[in-house]
Amino acid sequence: MAIIPFILASASPRRKALLEQVGIVPEAIVPANTDETPHPHELPKDYAQRVALEKARLIAGSHPHMAILAADTVVACGRRILPKAEDEETARRCLTLLSGRRHRVLTAVCLLEPNDKISARLVETMVKFRRLTASDIDWYIRTNEWQGKAGGYAIQGAAQAFIPAINGSYSSVVGLPLQQVMALLTR
Repeated sequence: MAIIPFILASASPRRKALLEQVGIVPEAIVPANTDETPHPHELPKDYAQRVALEKARLIAGSHPHMAILAADTVVACGRRILPKAEDEETARRCLTLLSGRRHRVLTAVCLLEPNDKISARLVETMVKFRRLTASDIDWYIRTNEWQGKAGGYAIQGAAQAFIPAINGSYSSVVGLPLQQVMALLTR
């Protein structure tokens, strides 16, 4: 199996670690600092796809002869896009909203090749949270795992204690749907 050389447009250590789990090492990792503010009335799937493509294009601008792999992961309750939790208050709001509910985690992946060929995939995974008590939320806040995470939680950590079921790609919820990425990168 031949993997095309690529740059990973990401600041996420989780995406790098996921790739390493399947033996893929990018030529470089370059964070793509794009404006991730949702547009008014933008649906979660449209948002994820737009942001992934914007990240790829941003990095391709300074690396025009390389393939660029970019991704964006969104936690959505209905049509609502949950924010990345940058403070404790936001994390508490997200966890309270997710408590006792199913929600979607959408990860859009984009491969932008030097000839401007765009290959993209969107993976949707359903995640079920059990009902959380105030002490559950307090306990999780103390882990600090919520910091910078979409929806205020990291499935690969202590939040697993809250999740009785997922339907779809676990690696996509972590941040990169490995099966789809392998399909994009192999020739």
